[in-house]
This record gives sequence, C-alpha cells and structure tokens, in this order.
Amino acid sequence: MASDENSVEIITGVVKWFDPAKGFGFILSDEASSDILLHANALRNFGLSSVCDRARIRVSVQSTARGLQTHEVLEVLPPEDQDATSEDVAGQVALIDTSIQIEPARVKWFDKVKGFGFANVFGKSEDVFIHMETLRRSGMADLQPGEAIALRAVAGERGRMAVSIEPWEAGTVLHETQHKASET
Repeated sequence: MASDENSVEIITGVVKWFDPAKGFGFILSDEASSDILLHANALRNFGLSSVCDRARIRVSVQSTARGLQTHEVLEVLPPEDQDATSEDVAGQVALIDTSIQIEPARVKWFDKVKGFGFANVFGKSEDVFIHMETLRRSGMADLQPGEAIALRAVAGERGRMAVSIEPWEAGTVLHETQHKASET
C-alpha cells in the first residue's frame, strides 16, 4: 500500500467488526499492511447504516497520519461462509432470483433482538417482512427505522417477505429506469 496521503487505492477485504453505535469498525485485507478504519459516514454514503462481521467489502482506501482509512465503500457482499440456520431460511435462499424486481423501501421497524422487522415499499400498502438471516445474507447487521433500502420480496404464507436487501441506490436507479421505460 502506498504511503502517500493523497493516493487512493481500491482493495477488497473482510469486515473485522463494525459498531453502528460507535460509528466505526475495521476491515482486514491481505492487500493492506494494517487494519483499515471503516467510518459510518463512508458506509452511509454507500447507502447502508450497518454491515455484518465477516462481510466481504470492496473499498477505496487512503493512507492518513492515523493509518489506513476507507475513503469510499464500493461494494458489500455477504460473508462467504454464511450458512442457513434453519430449514425455513434454507428454503428462502432457494427463492432468491435476480429476476425478482428490486423495490425501493423504507424500514418501518427492525428489532435485532427479536430477529425481524418490517419495511414499506413505496407505492404499496402492505408491509414486507424482513428476517435477520436475510439481513445477514445481504451483508448487513441492523436496520434503523426510516432507513432507505432496496429489496426483493416474494409472497410468503403470511404476506410478502424480503429475500434480499440492497443499498437504497439499487432500488432508486431501477425505479427511475422502469419509470422512463414506461413513459416511452
């Protein structure tokens, strides 16, 4: 890694830990000589309020007087070793299909202790159930009320449920593209 404070390099790594309450965490990478600071602002600029431990991450990194620091988050992927913990979740993994439309939504509430919560998709009245395992598989650790997200949802036994969650921008870009296509 270059020591010039103005140079920015793109690296891939794994989230060592991230604490949303503290507003920071660290990334481990074979491409860096030390841990890399991941500040909440860099994560928020990407469209997320949290990231789970061991999530794979691609970032631009800058060397500062205090060490390596994330300049920009470019991609967040779930941990490679993420295993399903129940048959329900394993069945839910099989339902993930990229042909399912991405929808922009806002978190209604999410309780990490209970392991679930709900979101409202823009333009639709019914809530979408979000399970903690779906959140982890998406590389996130928590959601805040009012947080903007993008999700893919399917019909479940008790209503719609999210099968994947992505940063807000994924939903807004697709929504704008679909809106422009419908105008032509």
